[in-house]
Amino acid sequence: MPKKSQLNLDRAPKELMLPEEVTEITFNLIAALPGRASSRHTHRAYFRWIDEYLVNMAGMKPTRAKERLLRMEALPVKKVVDSLSPMQFRAWLGRLSADGNGKQGIGQARSAILTLASLLSEAGWLEDHVSAGMGNVRPPRAEDGQRPGRWLSTDQIKLLMDAAPQIGKSRSMQLRNRVVITTLCTMALRRDELAKATWGDLSIQNNRFILRVHGKGRKASQIDVPRPVLRALEEWRRMVAPGEPQPEPETPLVRRIYKAGRISPQALTTDGIWYIVSEAAAHAGIGHVAPHDLRRSVAGALQEAGTSIDTISRLLRHSNVAVTERYLSRLPQRNEGAVLMSNVLGLNDDDDDWPGFEE
Repeated sequence: MPKKSQLNLDRAPKELMLPEEVTEITFNLIAALPGRASSRHTHRAYFRWIDEYLVNMAGMKPTRAKERLLRMEALPVKKVVDSLSPMQFRAWLGRLSADGNGKQGIGQARSAILTLASLLSEAGWLEDHVSAGMGNVRPPRAEDGQRPGRWLSTDQIKLLMDAAPQIGKSRSMQLRNRVVITTLCTMALRRDELAKATWGDLSIQNNRFILRVHGKGRKASQIDVPRPVLRALEEWRRMVAPGEPQPEPETPLVRRIYKAGRISPQALTTDGIWYIVSEAAAHAGIGHVAPHDLRRSVAGALQEAGTSIDTISRLLRHSNVAVTERYLSRLPQRNEGAVLMSNVLGLNDDDDDWPGFEE
């Protein structure tokens, strides 16, 4: 009989009788999930929601990054199954709504837990009627959309672009950070798209530099690379492959860097990209900024500049213009009626006497 720490059964028939002394049975969600969701972006989101569910409903400690992956690779079956029931599931979704999560976020959270319950049911660890009952739990009413994010002004974007190289502790880190932030602030890539990009994704088509982007749902598209990104990439290329015309095509476009400044062959992770954006924003004094805020800010800046929605939609790589319209509608639109009314009343004449708000 294997030791408790060695036992990791992904599938166990319901008729299997386990000895009483075996109590720590685990379930490998990472191995089981690809059959239900192919996108790495979806996997990461599901892991986050499942971890939050286990924290809230099973009393487990929160995890992140590698620690979270280890948890998903060895979920404790008894604790997880004990926390899964229609009543507990309904209570948790209500909690998410009370905490201000939007309709889209709650829908994704619901899908994550239902997928977990279904996989456990297929493996024989959860009764079928429990999984079916959870599927009948409807999400609570919530506001449309996601949590509100930041929409940076063009001046704030420039400050962020200046700050990213400054937080680098070595020349290689400065150049790498410049590539990351310049790409995000002009090409509106998602952080996982940048993390997956390779040198082979760069090419010249019709005398234009093109980057092949591997997006959500295994969709690939091509984006023209602007000159600032090309200049940043050229400096970075000379650091990555000195004396060579170009790094090997299959190697990562942006990479991890060791403390001494030596460049790793491994790709920079999505968490690494998040860290660069967050630290650069703090250094620039513009408050908390997430990578997706830059994608949102690019779309907003182009809209304010009068760019056609078709062009914005192609850049964001949405499936159709209607998706882009919904995306842009979630940005805080100008609504200056109150400001105009205060002008009519002459209440803005003493603006200089009022202190300004800080970020």
